[in-house]
Amino acid sequence: MEAPLREKEALIKGAQAGRKKIWNFPFSFWISNLVELFERSAYYAVFIAITLYLTRVVGYSDIWAAWIGGIFSAGLYLLPPFSGAFADKIGFRKAVILAFSLLSIGYFTLGALPYKATVLPAIVILMVGGSFIKSIITGTVAKTTNQENRARAFSIFYGMVNIGSFLGKTFAYPLRLRWGLESINFYAAAMTILALVVVFIFYKNVDEAGEAKKLKDTWKSFISILTNLRLLTLILIITGFWIIQSQLYATMPKYVLRTVGESASPEWIANVNPFVVMISVVFITSLMSKVKAITSMTVGMFLMPISALCMASSPLLASLTGGQVDFLGLFQAHPVTVMMIIGIIFQGLAECFISPRYLEFFSLQAPKGEEGLYMGFSHLHSFFAYLLGFGISGYLLTAYVPERAGLSPVELKTAYIHAHYVWYYFAAIGFTAAIALIIYNKVTSRMDKKH
Repeated sequence: MEAPLREKEALIKGAQAGRKKIWNFPFSFWISNLVELFERSAYYAVFIAITLYLTRVVGYSDIWAAWIGGIFSAGLYLLPPFSGAFADKIGFRKAVILAFSLLSIGYFTLGALPYKATVLPAIVILMVGGSFIKSIITGTVAKTTNQENRARAFSIFYGMVNIGSFLGKTFAYPLRLRWGLESINFYAAAMTILALVVVFIFYKNVDEAGEAKKLKDTWKSFISILTNLRLLTLILIITGFWIIQSQLYATMPKYVLRTVGESASPEWIANVNPFVVMISVVFITSLMSKVKAITSMTVGMFLMPISALCMASSPLLASLTGGQVDFLGLFQAHPVTVMMIIGIIFQGLAECFISPRYLEFFSLQAPKGEEGLYMGFSHLHSFFAYLLGFGISGYLLTAYVPERAGLSPVELKTAYIHAHYVWYYFAAIGFTAAIALIIYNKVTSRMDKKH
């Protein structure tokens, strides 16, 4: 009896040791995740209000505000591979201190000096600082984990990103109402200064064993992708999905405030997206695990235009319910708010179908043996999407949802009759991208069969 008992005890101890090993991350891992939460909270608080700030405080038109906001966010997706190579060269600790120093300077400048002469340099500083964070934190997670606990580590990291996003947008709403748009930048500066202090005191250089990236090799892989027609086509097709997703920040805040009123909360409406993703992504990924990546992506691509059409349907809902939608006498909401939330729910679900499988599919399109070289630019679609998505938004807002301050009382009565037309354009982009993905799959499948 004693031998089986000892075997049972050994199995229990082994299981406990295994669980401990999975959760036993180095101190640098937890510090990097903590500062990631601070950085994401700062970024999303500012980003949800960036075009509002540029228009209302700095004085840019909708078109210029959109292009500046688009260049800012697009740069954050283009620069990380290059910043990562530089971080490898100088060491992660120096790079992360530099990054949070730049972010603190950038955010504080936006709040303290809201002028055209100072805003653009501040945004460039933020873009460079933010690009370092994207490469350094994910690099730290990778270098402080092993094959056994890496999946759990990145799930913790992903959770921190979403918590930071949620908190940043949640705080942005009361800050905007009580102290104005400038105060959001001071909140962001406080978050990044706090992160800088934590990094300076606690963050140590992680083990840098392994192959360091070189700027020359990074540039070479970037040029290779731009000249690889198959990969570039896939990136541009997926860009259609992210163009609609980018409207959560480019169009939605101004659209809601101008059609509903200043008491509306685009910041909290935007939080619907990370909430849906957090509660749905595991289930949807599991549901689609046995189908091809392209099938899961196609489902998501067709959900995106439905999302845009829902957002365009507020006049239809208003014709049925009047100016307020009553929810069982518990509370009321404006039809624009209701349809915006429904549309964003579809966006979140679409993201669950697409994002977890896109990297898998992208890697399969890369030349054999060069997958690692190409994966550094796997999010190049976001660069194109934010640049184009914000740019398009500026023109559409000017045409259909103009700023209230520039309208007379007479013009205000009819100014937003066709505001919902904005979303038809994005629905058309979404449908085009979804159909293009089906065609792309058929063409590339035939090409692969010939080889």
